[in-house]
Amino acid sequence: MIRGAAVMGILVANLPGFALPRSAYFSPLAWGGTTVADLAVWAGTFVLVEGKMRGLFAALFGVSLLLVVDRAERSGADWAAIHLRRMATLFVIGGAHLYLLWWGDILNQYALLGTVAFLFVGAPVRLLVATGAAGIAVAVIDGASLALAAQAAAPRATVSQVATWQSLASGWGVPPPSELRAEIAAFRGPWLQGVIWRWNGSVDPFTTAIRSGAETIGYILLGMAAYRSGFVTLGWARRNYRRIAVATLLPTLAIHVWLAVATWRSGFDLRQVLLASMVVSPMFRPFMVAGYAALLLLAFRPGGWLSTRVAAAGRMALSNYLGTSIVMAFVFDGWGLGQFARWPRAGLCLLVPVAWAAMLWWSTWWLRRFAYGPAEWLWRAAARGEIPRRRPR
Repeated sequence: MIRGAAVMGILVANLPGFALPRSAYFSPLAWGGTTVADLAVWAGTFVLVEGKMRGLFAALFGVSLLLVVDRAERSGADWAAIHLRRMATLFVIGGAHLYLLWWGDILNQYALLGTVAFLFVGAPVRLLVATGAAGIAVAVIDGASLALAAQAAAPRATVSQVATWQSLASGWGVPPPSELRAEIAAFRGPWLQGVIWRWNGSVDPFTTAIRSGAETIGYILLGMAAYRSGFVTLGWARRNYRRIAVATLLPTLAIHVWLAVATWRSGFDLRQVLLASMVVSPMFRPFMVAGYAALLLLAFRPGGWLSTRVAAAGRMALSNYLGTSIVMAFVFDGWGLGQFARWPRAGLCLLVPVAWAAMLWWSTWWLRRFAYGPAEWLWRAAARGEIPRRRPR
């Protein structure tokens, strides 16, 4: 159920990435409108979703990693070989997703870092927590160095510093109009044109894993700790989940509201955007992730109408993640409806309930008839070298 909620939340976070130029993900000034409604949607996404669902999804990846290893070990299978084949297969899937569909793929990074997390399969909970926290701390320090670079490279600085400023603005602020026009033309054009843009403009998976992998591996290890400790398997008393939800969500939500207001009032100054998104928010995201997980576990009702459907979406998380990219690419890219950079940010919210309803309906419908989601079935077949069962038991 937690994984289902996370994949539904990731859709909300990723919508600007599907529909708008890449820099608009962090700065509304780049594209998508600056009406009160547009800025309110940006603020709501920043406070409630951005980075938090990604962290939750990465933590659940760590949980599923141990689930697969434990099941393989109980059955007497070579769990190390199974895990490494699963990561290799996921890397191939992620590469196809990155270059053929969408620049924001996370599967490549999970495959590479899941291979690193393999070293911690037998680690005790305390070591998993300490190492996971250290990974997130490294990400915060890296974000701080980026923010300091922006501070030093203010527009009134030297020529080389101005070049640094322009480079940062291309990804985090407002890029030059020529860059925006080129990106819009690429995605409104034929499918192959978009592929070429992604090949030339997307960061390769290995560089991405090095640049932003510390935070991701941190969440994967924290997810492994949550599984080993019984947190995500309802092994704790309900009062503890309530305490965690209250103690983590109330202060961190207030901090993120303050960050959103400060960023808005700064006019989305690049230095403030970097400070909020790359330094302060990552410091408190792990607490929000834990609070969201606790809240979802409190809401879980075995056999309940909503719990059953959200859990089905989670069992088919890979299919839903890839399916979302296919549908959104069709809506916004030139090979489909060609709506890229035509919608205001606020208007994108209209797609959320439709996409959520579709996820909940088709996941439940599919799993009543088949044992695995279509992408999960292919992943399992490729990784294990066997044909999995098709019908549910």
